[in-house]
Amino acid sequence: MQQRAFKKPPIVRLPPRSNVEVLLSKGAQLGTIAVGLVAVVFALDTAEFVLSPVLMAVVIGLMFGPVATVIERRGVPPAISAAAVVLLFLLILALGMLALAAPLSTWIDRAPQIWSQLQFHLAQFREPMNVLEDLREELRSFSGDSVTVSVEEGTAVESVAVLAPAIIGQVLLFLASLYFFVATRQQSRNAVLRVCTTRKIRWRVGHIFRDVEHRVSRYLLSITVINLGLGGAVALAMLAIGMPSAALWGALAAILNFVVYLGPAVMAAILFAVGLTQYDTLGGSLLPPLVYLAVNLVEAQFVTPQVIGRTMLMNPFVVILAIAFWIWLWGPLGGFIAIPMLLIFYAIAGNIVPGMDWSDSH
Repeated sequence: MQQRAFKKPPIVRLPPRSNVEVLLSKGAQLGTIAVGLVAVVFALDTAEFVLSPVLMAVVIGLMFGPVATVIERRGVPPAISAAAVVLLFLLILALGMLALAAPLSTWIDRAPQIWSQLQFHLAQFREPMNVLEDLREELRSFSGDSVTVSVEEGTAVESVAVLAPAIIGQVLLFLASLYFFVATRQQSRNAVLRVCTTRKIRWRVGHIFRDVEHRVSRYLLSITVINLGLGGAVALAMLAIGMPSAALWGALAAILNFVVYLGPAVMAAILFAVGLTQYDTLGGSLLPPLVYLAVNLVEAQFVTPQVIGRTMLMNPFVVILAIAFWIWLWGPLGGFIAIPMLLIFYAIAGNIVPGMDWSDSH
């Protein structure tokens, strides 16, 4: 029986695409990416109640990951090392709150007196404010628009009754996420690597895990040490110029410095407001924020680059955009996780896009 000869199918060569077709194809790809980004932002905004404590736990877990690794190298099971990390975090948090409780309560008790002193010192600014108010009224009468604002206020008991269950739920979710993230971080990595089909993909994913853990933990641990030093320096500086509760301002400076650029600006504004209540002149009121900004300038320009290295310094414009985006999305909590999330993004993009320069090289 004679075998039937199979003929190879003819090779069909498609004509090269025109510039319009290439442009439409690229536009479709960019449109798909844009729709995906909008969907991600919408999901983050909608699921803030669940995702915000989980992402916060991931950031804290990456920060304390090296501590858990050191404990596990001594033969301690991951479940126990994760519990030790959670207890260590709670201990640090409790000590910080205990140290701040006394001076903070003092300033809260002095709030009515501070408010009356602020009104007295800010009286000189009323004339410009009255001019602006008159201008606003003239513009409103010219446009014919009237705005009515109604505010419905609830009692403090009602607010606490509504917010307390949500806050407790988020705290419990945060602690549970922190524990299980630290306890299962190696298992999660191995599970993701087993899903990778090729060796090249497995290699890239492994480097992503390594870079995320290294960069985030190194950055957060280094910044924490730097901020503690900054807080001590600010406390000593405030004590030297006669500011009351110097330890409180040092601790507040250390906390706000986690939110780069925006945190120091807020701290300077707070010190200026407090300075108005402590000094009789406007020049004297500027002394506390100027002293703080001088200490912060030394930290930002000399100490931080030497500790974390200039290769870890990021483009300031990208940092501002990241902070603005996360604060707009999740408020103060977003401001804290903005830089770690940016580091995670750069660690992923740096292993996917070859030659990507994510640092502020100068």
